[in-house]
Amino acid sequence: MVDPTADVALSAVESSLYNNVQDLLKEMDSRSVSQKGMLRWSLQKKLEADPSCSVSLIRLLVKELEKKLKMVGKIHKTRSYMHVIPMLHTLYYVVIQSGAMNPTSLYQTVYECLMKLLILPSPYCAVALNTLRSIKMEMTTPGSLYQRRVIAEQNVKNEHFTLQEKVFVLADPAVFSTPLEAIIRAHLESSLLRNTPSVEKNVVLRVLQTGLGTTCRSSRLAQALEAIGDHMVERYFQEVVLAVEQSIQHGPGGCATYLNKLQHIYRDILTASKEETTKVNRGSVCSTAMPFPEINFLVWRDEEDLWNLLANFALHSCANSSVDEEVKDKRDSFRSEDSGIERDLKESDFDDTEQHPVRKPAPSFKRRNAYKKTQSLDRLSLVREKIEAFPGSSPVLKEDRRRLTARVVVMGDDRVLGRLTRAYQSIRERESKRLILTKKLNLQLYYIPVTDVEPSLSSPDSPRQDEGRLSLASLLGRVDPWYNSNINSLGAAISKLARMHLYHSQPSEQNRFLLDTLCYYLRCGSQPVNLPLYSVKMTRSSCDVSSVVEEVFVSHLEADIPEFRHLKEKFSKEPYVRRKKSTVEVLGAVMSVSYTKISLSKREVVKGEAPMTCGVVITSQPAAVTSGEDHLTVRFDSVNPGYNTEIQTKKISIRTIEQRTLSVCLDKDSRRTYTDVQRIEISPCLDPGCSVRSRFSVSREQALPLSKYLDRVLSLPINTFTGVTL
Repeated sequence: MVDPTADVALSAVESSLYNNVQDLLKEMDSRSVSQKGMLRWSLQKKLEADPSCSVSLIRLLVKELEKKLKMVGKIHKTRSYMHVIPMLHTLYYVVIQSGAMNPTSLYQTVYECLMKLLILPSPYCAVALNTLRSIKMEMTTPGSLYQRRVIAEQNVKNEHFTLQEKVFVLADPAVFSTPLEAIIRAHLESSLLRNTPSVEKNVVLRVLQTGLGTTCRSSRLAQALEAIGDHMVERYFQEVVLAVEQSIQHGPGGCATYLNKLQHIYRDILTASKEETTKVNRGSVCSTAMPFPEINFLVWRDEEDLWNLLANFALHSCANSSVDEEVKDKRDSFRSEDSGIERDLKESDFDDTEQHPVRKPAPSFKRRNAYKKTQSLDRLSLVREKIEAFPGSSPVLKEDRRRLTARVVVMGDDRVLGRLTRAYQSIRERESKRLILTKKLNLQLYYIPVTDVEPSLSSPDSPRQDEGRLSLASLLGRVDPWYNSNINSLGAAISKLARMHLYHSQPSEQNRFLLDTLCYYLRCGSQPVNLPLYSVKMTRSSCDVSSVVEEVFVSHLEADIPEFRHLKEKFSKEPYVRRKKSTVEVLGAVMSVSYTKISLSKREVVKGEAPMTCGVVITSQPAAVTSGEDHLTVRFDSVNPGYNTEIQTKKISIRTIEQRTLSVCLDKDSRRTYTDVQRIEISPCLDPGCSVRSRFSVSREQALPLSKYLDRVLSLPINTFTGVTL
């Protein structure tokens, strides 16, 4: 007989969850910047506190997704799909976080719903496909998503699943003061307090209780794992990992065998503990919340730090690999196994280590002569990355042999992305000459906007004073509303965390908001927005000696004539009426300008002008926002703003005459200011990975196969939740 009280309680739970989901979706439409992201975090905490509500939440999310599907035929607009992304990511997070056994019938309903979502345009179908793969894996091998994610993030050594990840958070010292640096470092690196046996126990407990459901006495199992020694825990951990990997390899047909193995492991653990089993309630669920990954926090003072971090991570992993593992990796390199989280195929260690102190043991084979015959094939790895980064690329191409993933999070404003641009371009340049990282390492880039400008105290929802330095954050927020809701609000959370630290010495639950949201971003932010990079060649004249400086920028270039700064400031403060009465109009100096005009036919039309100006402001307009093609907006500023002019182009050359020079600042960063510049030439930055230098001529470059079919412009791929909308 069904207890009506239970039905009422279940109805109350579902009603509460329904309101939570609706509030979550309404938040995306709200223009308010205060408290954004808190609703998602509160729902996550509710799930951690009561894993049993996961079934109800999954049902609600599926119903909401089906409602959106019905609207697709009626309103074929991109905005009608906007709520699909948060529901998909929430669905994935519920499955991986719940810790409870979900009914097979429920998974089947989810699977059918996700299959229907594949008709949506990119990138919505891409996110749906990723979620579909994860759900399918969890259907046939319960507990696999949790196990693989934890093993990768915690770098737990085992013989059967070798994916490893590291998180590097780079903070811009221009934004992070010394006290703020200390607070954030202590907050993020608190996740380092862990030990491997505890992680292994949680994995065993979580997989068994997820796979066996009510037949697993979770509390009793937890006691048994505590009673046996660490060496026994490691043994059962290895058995569980092996069972999961074999089940994934065998597919749906191996599910019954997998569950039998879990039952056998479960009985062995209880027998080994020699404890009473009659005093514990059957079927109770123990909390095995996802542990925080290891986070390495660094104040980014030297751009070489990024290269050093990545190289040390990769080479340290190489040093821990034996020759036997290398040979096995080579033998298995053509086998593909979907990891359910990220790239998962194995790969041999580096071939090029002569510049590094860490050396691997000598391999059992020798290379004849000095010419590496596989060099051209290795270079295709860089082209492969370009193909994967292209929106809507085939999922088959996303299979990867690299087993290391470096997740690099930069914190700051537009200036830190400018520094990341230079470091990323330098890495691509190095890799085009000699592959050191690409064959081994999968690099993922993330951005959390933080500013040192205090928000307005009069109204937290009023236009912010820091928007000028957070233009790229605003751009990403327009492209991806879910990024805007969860990540663009973290800058305020960091400032709040610093203020709370002044009054409360003990950490509170509220302090975990930043760390929890960062983990959510790292786990679900897998769709990149590609920001095009532009190269700038500056001809400088100093002490009668001309020199050429080559640089790169991502968002902003400003060049002005120093002699006119005081006039421009003076005119900007005076009323327009007073300026109009002036008998002499001071506009600026004459500049020679040559640029390629953007035309509808996409033919290059070279224009030449000589405008009167006191400065030039050039901003990047990515196709992700313009819904057209990447271009630059160039504004020629006059001393009198009424005479300002603006053009749109892809490349431009500006030269001063009358013996005047320019002061050039890149990406709003005063640390990247160049003076005495006579000429600037700006064009899209070409990706070094799409060409290879001939070994007969250093100056001669040859296009690699397939590169002519790709956009050869180098882009900075910043991970978001949605990615670029086509």
